[in-house]
Amino acid sequence: MSLTEEACCTWDGGLVVLLDAGRSSIAPPAWTGKGEGERCELFGYDQGVLGAVIGLRSFRADFDNPSAKLEGIIAAIYDIGCFIGAIVAFLTADRYGRKGSIKWGCWIMVVGTVLQTSATESVQLIIARTLTGVGNGINTVNVPVWQAESFKSHNRGALLIIQSALIAFGHPLSTFMGLASSQAEPSSFAWRWPIAFQGVFLVIILIALPILPESPRWLAQHDRLEEAVEIFARLEGRDVSIEHPSVVRQRDEVKASVQQELLLGSASWGEVFTEGRNRNISRVLLGAGPYMMNQWCGINSLAYFLPITFERNIGLSTQLSLIISGVLGFQYFLISWLPYFFIEHFGRRKMLMSSAAACCFCMIMISSMLALDTTTSQWAFVAFTFLFFDAFSLGILPVSWMYASEIMPLRTRNKGVALGAASHWLSNFVVVYITPQAIQGLGYRLYLIWAALNATFVPITWLFYPETARRSLEDMDAVFLNESFGVTKTREPGTRTHAEPHVATATD
Repeated sequence: MSLTEEACCTWDGGLVVLLDAGRSSIAPPAWTGKGEGERCELFGYDQGVLGAVIGLRSFRADFDNPSAKLEGIIAAIYDIGCFIGAIVAFLTADRYGRKGSIKWGCWIMVVGTVLQTSATESVQLIIARTLTGVGNGINTVNVPVWQAESFKSHNRGALLIIQSALIAFGHPLSTFMGLASSQAEPSSFAWRWPIAFQGVFLVIILIALPILPESPRWLAQHDRLEEAVEIFARLEGRDVSIEHPSVVRQRDEVKASVQQELLLGSASWGEVFTEGRNRNISRVLLGAGPYMMNQWCGINSLAYFLPITFERNIGLSTQLSLIISGVLGFQYFLISWLPYFFIEHFGRRKMLMSSAAACCFCMIMISSMLALDTTTSQWAFVAFTFLFFDAFSLGILPVSWMYASEIMPLRTRNKGVALGAASHWLSNFVVVYITPQAIQGLGYRLYLIWAALNATFVPITWLFYPETARRSLEDMDAVFLNESFGVTKTREPGTRTHAEPHVATATD
């Protein structure tokens, strides 16, 4: 079967949405404020659907009316599982390949989904959600790496937008699934079916995986250059031979990169924590930065408290609050596609800095509106929340999930991305638990802290982050070889196009 790059993108985009059906960006403990039936609206399908069903009478009856603390453990343990999965990927993924690791991650998620759906005790549900998180953590490491190693430099960023856009899709999907299934109350089907639904995605992934190509760079690294060249040709387009100039260029670049790494000897687990000629630890720290920005920009605090604010401060019903949350999520999903059209033109740096600056402004306004505490200001809070989600989706969201995989060298790419993803999930867990206490102690002032953090992301990005747009992964090796750790000089997108050969340089 001949796969064009577009066909690969279509398949891979499908894979991403299925994987991201189990991904979450937040997992807060249950809200304990006033109002019967209040629930947290969590982010991403797996966590989001739990937030949509955890307040159902059938769910509470089946688990003996769990306390707020237990609800928090059930929700947040998923992030610990994802953290463990990222560490597992750090240790094993280079051995099994990108496709093989994703396959194992999916099977672990299948087992976890079955155990969640059939759970009758809280202990089983906690174990099942941890297991599902482990599988998802493995996948959140390997999918971005697989994509980055397969797409061409001139449109790699645009195609990676598919991943971040479909992360956003989990929010409205889980919300409306929960609303629909609630009509089956008081049957336990009302909460079991939405949780089981993620298994449908996983089955489709496992069916699709054999059709998709392995990462050509992973193949080349494992002395399977001929297979890698065939995949480069397939990704280049229909009826493209292995002698096509673009295929030959990619082959020569990857071959040279692999030969260079062979001179350094076999990669060890500890190598990623040392600087060395490849500047490994510098790349790990830079790659982890956007992952951390994703969590510490304050998105989780907003997403967690959004429906609670609608209910408590504006007086909307639980159902209407969830509907508005779903509408926000749907807009978030639509807006998150926009970077597809200009991320390669403007580059990662400008989009990340612009997004952080806009998020800072929105957080200042959100804090101000909550401090005023009037009906008008609360509706203004809703408007700026919508704008915050939009600003987040235009820069921080997509860049955070692609940057690490673009800057790590081939020999330690999977390990470096795994450490970045681990920092993401650990930060997720920390933010989840500090938010309720911070809201209680600081109130509206908490959002000023998020504003200040967003403000720091702008100079940090400008000073230290080299631009990766329109540069091949091998070009980035040249960038780091020619720049010492410190202020970057690579601030503009590269000059690559899909049609022209290119010699890697650090300053193009």
